[in-house]
Parts: sequence; structure tokens; C-alpha cells
Amino acid sequence: MTMAPARRLPLLFRPLLLSKNLLPNPNPNPSSLLPLLLSSPSPSPPHRPPSPLPLRFSNSRLFSASPSSSSKIVLVGSAEEFDNSLKRVEDEKLPAIFYFTAAWCGPCRFISPVIEKMGGKFPHVTTYKIDIDQEGLGSILNKLKIYSVPTLHFFQNGQKATEIVGADVQKLEATMENLYKLD
Repeated sequence: MTMAPARRLPLLFRPLLLSKNLLPNPNPNPSSLLPLLLSSPSPSPPHRPPSPLPLRFSNSRLFSASPSSSSKIVLVGSAEEFDNSLKRVEDEKLPAIFYFTAAWCGPCRFISPVIEKMGGKFPHVTTYKIDIDQEGLGSILNKLKIYSVPTLHFFQNGQKATEIVGADVQKLEATMENLYKLD
């Protein structure tokens, strides 16, 4: 009877076992470690302080992620709300950002605090946050050619001035400085 060659322990489990001093040999036979893996308690997740809850007001769905922030972010929850927001920005020639995002998007989560911070620096600019996974937005997304997130459309004087696709912090900050800086 021939023996199968010894396999290396998957890298995933090595730090756990080494940190618990349960792994004397850094490259043991995985089958000998099965009892250790099954009996070892899983490490507890790191403690995270509770995040502040968003504040929502009636139909405008205006919120701020932090109580001290003066930025204006409006959650757009439907195609009708998007159309109304876009029409208002165009008709009233308002400075605005349309921020297309998704809950599952890592780069979106990365850039959201930067958008919040820049919104505080430019309180006269309203950011409309649109979750692309909302029902009924498919035709609007196709019409606007939103193929990836995060995508930001910047409006100045009621017209789309530029857009950014991706989580480029430097480009976001420079664009907002150029478009929205008050003299």
C-alpha cells in the first residue's frame, strides 16, 4: 500500500494555530491537525464602536452620517425621486453631485467618508446618493451609461460638468475644489 504524499497546511489556518502555540512545526501534515482545528475556539472579531445612525427627515430623505457634519446628502430611493432631483438641479441651476453606489461595493465604502467630508467643506452642494440595486433604476442607469460604481456626476449651473468613475480620492477633491469653491 502506497502512502499519499504529505500536504501542506493551508495558509489560512497557520496563523491561528501558531498564535495559540498549537503548531510546533510550521509545515505539519494537515490530517494530524484536524482535531486541533475542530476543538480550537474561533477568535472573536475585533470590537467596533457603534456607528452613528443616519438621520432621516420626512420625504426629503436628507441625512448626515455624523451629527457634526454640515454636508447635505439625499438618499434617492426610486426612479421617480431621481428624475425629480435631476429636474430640480437642472431647472434651478444648482451645484450637485449624483453619487451612484452599491452596498456590496468596497471602493464605494472607501470613498463615502471622503464624500461626506468634502460635503462638509462645500455645504452649498447637495449630494444625491443612488443605490444602483434599487428597483426600477435599470433604464436610468443604462441611459446615463452607469456601468461601474462608484460613479459620480458633478453638476454646475444645472449642467453635467464632469464625472469620476472609481474611488480616486485626489481626483474627487480636486474636482470639487475646481467646481464648487466659493470666491
